[in-house]
Order: sequence, then structure tokens, then C-alpha cells
Amino acid sequence: MAPARDEHLDAIRARMAAHSPPLHALVVPSEDAHQSEYVSEQDKRRQFISGFTGSAGLALITMKEALLWTDGRYFLQATQQLSDRWKLMHMGEDPPVEAWIADVAWLYNIRGSDVDYSPVVHSYAIVTLHSAFFYVDKRKVTVEIQKYMSGNGIEIREYETVQSDANLLASGKLQSSVHVEKDMNEVESSKIWIDSGSCCLALYSKLSPHQVLVLQSPIALPKAVKYFVSSIFLLCNNAVEPHRTGWIEEGDIRDGAAVVQYLAWLDNQMQENYGASGYFSEIKGSHKKENLPTKLTEVSVSDKLEGFRATKENFKGLSFPTISSVGPNAAIIHYNPEASTCSEMDADKIYLCDSGAQYLDGTTDITRTVHFGRPSEHEKSCYTAVLKGHIALDIAVFPNGTTGHALDILSRAPLWREGLDYRHGTGHGIGSYLNVHEGPHLISFRPSARNVPLQASMTVTDEPGYYEDGSFGIRLENVLICKEANAKFNFGDKGYLAFEHITWAPYQTKLIDTKLLTPVEIDWVNTYHSDCRKILEPHLNEQEKQWLMKATEPIAASS
Repeated sequence: MAPARDEHLDAIRARMAAHSPPLHALVVPSEDAHQSEYVSEQDKRRQFISGFTGSAGLALITMKEALLWTDGRYFLQATQQLSDRWKLMHMGEDPPVEAWIADVAWLYNIRGSDVDYSPVVHSYAIVTLHSAFFYVDKRKVTVEIQKYMSGNGIEIREYETVQSDANLLASGKLQSSVHVEKDMNEVESSKIWIDSGSCCLALYSKLSPHQVLVLQSPIALPKAVKYFVSSIFLLCNNAVEPHRTGWIEEGDIRDGAAVVQYLAWLDNQMQENYGASGYFSEIKGSHKKENLPTKLTEVSVSDKLEGFRATKENFKGLSFPTISSVGPNAAIIHYNPEASTCSEMDADKIYLCDSGAQYLDGTTDITRTVHFGRPSEHEKSCYTAVLKGHIALDIAVFPNGTTGHALDILSRAPLWREGLDYRHGTGHGIGSYLNVHEGPHLISFRPSARNVPLQASMTVTDEPGYYEDGSFGIRLENVLICKEANAKFNFGDKGYLAFEHITWAPYQTKLIDTKLLTPVEIDWVNTYHSDCRKILEPHLNEQEKQWLMKATEPIAASS
């Protein structure tokens, strides 16, 4: 930990003591005023004061203590990044996440670039029975957006005026220049619906408690259900770029092609420069070239992956910082490699890559774990247990009304049988050219996963894992679409649901211990690989096709 961080802590305490009256404690959250998961540089206050770079956490500073709470994804990372003047407090499993600023983007069908990895614009919305207001820095609003908003009866106001307008709303005096409220007495006596997870305290404090109806945002559920129809996004901050989008799967197919191109390239590089046995072979040992002109690092290879994605149609950027991790770093669940400190690639260690992209026709999130040398039997066993859990969720059939809390055990059971587990949820919703983490549904053993049943047309990830501190980490992740199941019966007339995967990239078969797979699981892998080949081949060159053909060869049960 750099001494400068501790100097920041001393400076904060001096300001707390000098305040009138003196402050006994200071809470420093991770989120911005919109409760966003990913925030702009100016809002990274918790990172600034503590040095901890994870996306989730809360700091509490008193005159004698500095405490940081974070969840199981970040325990190891926080231990490494906090100085001895900080105390790490455990929150348990990862909390449910929802980037609430995306609600405004979805409601008004606009996108922006105020926050890295998330195509959103800093903004607020107030919607009454007869009017709709959009609070944004007007310098970001183009003529076309102004025309679009006016045509839909939405009044654009300056970002800062939301504070005074909240007061007017509370008193029933908020007036629109586009629409006139029909009965101001009725407005004044109406309830004001807010979501405590999305409304900041500064705005909430302007409302009287008797006026407030605290419920989940009415936008959250409709946003989570993808209708897969063409739409047009208007972009703030950039030149207006209307674009028709089709099925969300199209972005995932192009993304899968980029991942295959990357794995084929990386396989070649590891063999040529590090003497690795490669993606397909298990020959023991590696012979790294001396005096490599450019060594491969966690960051340099992830930059190459971004380069492959950048060649794809409708690519707009990454959907989160790529988790490119070798060996012990792969055990840090949300590892964030930095060019100055990251590890060099190692042919004798597991490599985990969790990555995603933003396309105009979809948001992607995929994880694959590979080994370019000879994996140990223990590593194979662990990988296979994770794969079994991954398959179990993918093939699940369940009645309408089932929550992610009930399904979470399907992915953990194969690991539990070996006495293994993981400290994060199994799945989260994913936006459509929006935030990569989206609620209100999730698949997890957290109690909050009981709140919202899964519905047809929701997207959710399937990402079990296993992590051994100081050694390796394994995670496999696909995006799934929830759909109506073609079940033989319909007990109770409930209707049944199932999943369809839309992520395409091979699983490394040399990491699979086929003795541990059932015939159903072997058939699933072979079917997935066959489909993967058919779907991705049109997007690859001849050399890449040959690599994919080999990567997707059928597996058979071991004798």
C-alpha cells in the first residue's frame, strides 16, 4: 500500500476533527448519487481513500479505526490492497447489484458514455400521471434527441434542477411546460413512488414520509424481460447514432467468434514463445524462450481479446474490466490486473478469463478457464465439478413462480459432493446494450434471490466456480435466456420454464475428467460443441475454423 493512501486517511481525520461540530464517523460508499455499480473516475471516493479497487464495498472512518466491508468476491483482493491501518469486515456472499441509472436509460430509450463500461448518462427522471421530466446536462443533448423527447412529451431540464423540482413535486406544484396537471389537489395528495435502492438521500429527504410509497422500481421488472424486438437507441454525449437492433443472440454470436479467435491466437503464442504443450496436448513441461521481445502478460493478452472484439459489427466497448488471471490470481474472484503489477502468462498454470462487451444489439458476459500445459488431476476434478454444476443449471426445468434462490443449489450440488463451494452468486441478469449486471432477479443463495421469480424472456448468467487461495481459480459462464419449456405434462396448470444458452465458445476438453460425467452430461457437451461449430464457423477464417474443429471434437466416457 502506497504511503499516500495513509496520508489521505490522516487528512480526512483532520478535516473531521476541524468540522463544526466535530464528526465522529464518516461513511464512504462505493456508489455515486445514482447508486451505480460502475462509477466515473470523479466518484471513486472509496477507492481513493482506501486503495481497494473492487467494485463493491463500504468504508467507515472514525478517529481511531478505518473499516472496510466487502463481499466474498473480494476478500483476498482487499487483504492484498489494504494497509495495516485498515480492518477488513466480511459481508458474506456478493450483494445483489443493479445500476439504477440504467432505469432512466431504459425508460427513455437513450444511451450515453458517462460511465466506463456502461452506456448510460448521468440523469434523473420524474414521471407523474400526465408529465415526464428528464434531468440531464443539456450540453449532452443533440438536436435529434431534443426532437425525440419533445415528440414523446418528455420535458428536458438541467441536471441540477431535480433538487428544486423534488420540492415542487412534494408540494404538488411541479408544472410541465409540455403538459398541464389536471388536478393539482389530486397531485398534492398522491403518493410518490420511490425505490430506496435508486433514490439518493438528498432527494428522499425532500419528501414527507406520509407521501412516500417505498417499493421496487416499476421499471426494474419490465427492463429485465427482453422482448427481442427491433428498437432504436438515441445516444447522449456522442453524435446521435440511431441503430436498429435485432435479436440479442446476434451480439453473443459475434462475441463468441472473438473469444475463439483469441483462444486460438493465445494457444499459438503460448506454444511458440513459452514452449507450452498447448490447448490440446497434455505433455508435461514448458520451455520459455530466452529474451522474449515482448512477454505476454495478463494485461497484454486481454488487450488482444479487446482487439478481436473491436473488429466486430456494432462493437461499442467492453462491458466490464476484463478479469484476465493466471494461477493464484485466478483465485481472486474479481481480480483486476494492472499493467505495472500484473503477472506474466505461465504455461504450467491455469488461466481464467472473464470478459464481456457492449454491442448495439446486446451486452455479453463470458468466462472460460483453460490450461496450456498439463493440468493436475485435482485441477481436472475441480474443473469437472464446476462444469457439472454449469450443465445442471442449463438443463433445469421448473414451474412458473420459481426463484433463483431455489435453483442455486443445482449448480452447487456437484461441488458440495466433493466438499467444495464458491463465495459468489451463480447468476445475475444482464442488460441489452445496458449494464452487464442487472436485476431484479438473480440466482443465488442470498435471501434477496427469493424476491423475484424468473420469467420467460429474462436473461441470466450461469457461472459456478471454485477457487483455491494461492493456487488457482475456475469459473465457467454462459448467458441464458429463460423460455417456456416443452414439458410433457403441466401439473397444476402452472406452466414450466427452461433455459436456452446464447453464449458460444468451447470448453477445454483436456480439463474434463470424463469419468466423472454422466451420459447426459457427455451428450450435453458434445451437442453444445457441435452447435458451437455450426454457429461460429461463418465468422472465422480457415485457420481459426480448423482450431475450432479440434476444440469441439466429441468426447467419450472413459473406461
